[in-house]
Amino acid sequence: MRQRKIRKGEAESSLNRRSFLKLTAGASAAAFLSTVDAEAAALPAAKITSIRVYEGPTVMPLQIPLLQSSMVVMIDTDIGVTGIGEGGTPDSLAPTAARLIGQNPFEITRLWQDMYRSYHYPPGKERLHAIGALDLALWDLKGKVLEAPVYELLGGRVRNYLETYTTGFRGTGGTLQERARECIEAGYRFYRFDAASVQGTNIYDARERVVRVAEDCAAAREGVGSDGNYMVDFHQRFSYSDALRCCKMIEDTYPYFVEDPVETNSFQQDVPKLRQMTSVPLAAGEEWGDRYDFIELVENHDLDFIRVSLPNVGGITELIRVMAMCESHDVGIVPHFTGPIATAAQAHALATFPFTVVFEYNYQTRPIPYLQENWITFNEGKLYTNDRPGLGVEVDTSSLRLVATYTEANNRPMYYRPDGSPITW
Repeated sequence: MRQRKIRKGEAESSLNRRSFLKLTAGASAAAFLSTVDAEAAALPAAKITSIRVYEGPTVMPLQIPLLQSSMVVMIDTDIGVTGIGEGGTPDSLAPTAARLIGQNPFEITRLWQDMYRSYHYPPGKERLHAIGALDLALWDLKGKVLEAPVYELLGGRVRNYLETYTTGFRGTGGTLQERARECIEAGYRFYRFDAASVQGTNIYDARERVVRVAEDCAAAREGVGSDGNYMVDFHQRFSYSDALRCCKMIEDTYPYFVEDPVETNSFQQDVPKLRQMTSVPLAAGEEWGDRYDFIELVENHDLDFIRVSLPNVGGITELIRVMAMCESHDVGIVPHFTGPIATAAQAHALATFPFTVVFEYNYQTRPIPYLQENWITFNEGKLYTNDRPGLGVEVDTSSLRLVATYTEANNRPMYYRPDGSPITW
């Protein structure tokens, strides 16, 4: 084979290009490593000294019937920096918090694994709530020490704001159609309503209700118009056959999604069948915990949206895994509304998620008595993350009631592989 002769100028050009690429690659690597080194250098030696739990006032009417936690947790350290989280109960927080006393607060993944794995029984939803609350506080603490908002620690934002919806919309309109129209006029792109409730009675005739739901969906579509969207929640009150009949009846009104079409206990069996029988997008998951509750439904794309929220899922650390799973399978995230501190944490985390997010936000401009006025920014249906270090929330403990302080460590041994990675107790 004849080889092409390389002229002197070409050789020099090739060498110069090679040298340039090597130089720039080295510079990029050096820049990355210097960033990593700088972050590591910016983290001082620290230990968790105590964990305080406060009970806050009810800030949302639905907190009580939904049994949502009003606990604010604060993780104190020997370097004088405190992390703030939200969730759990004193009973569920006690054993979980004890695993953190004396530990390095910046090793968040290791601490999460310890809290998750260190007891005989796997964590149920109550302990996951507590793990999530403490995990939020750990991320807040790390962001404060690094003087960076949590979304920066997660790789940075991919959206300018989070689109939101509100359930029912408390406007002046008397009819569902009027409320839907006012919701869109207020700046929201989404109107959500509960199609499964009945007024003035606790008698529920599901078969009769299917017809009424179809009528309500037609009214909602008229209200939001061609440019708006509506979501409808079946609240798990329909059997598979009634859910299918209702979904088929509303297909031509183009709902953004139908939520909880069947009972939770039959999700794994009925949702995949429903997915094959109707064109309406499906959503579920407001009662779920960690990824194992819904991994098959996401991987098989039986759902178009999941409704996981903080701290229920197990904190930001677990939500990161959920976001990766959803991105891999083109499944959107529509979190259920949660407490104000957890709402700020959700905004930070989901600002980094590159697929669809629609945020349930019911606080509007309502003040939170124990948080600073600008704890989050909301305007015309859009939610904006704050740029302050950590989660960016400041708590006035004088507005809260101290219910527990944990200072004693639970040193129950954990098991580890030779490389130091954890194994279940």
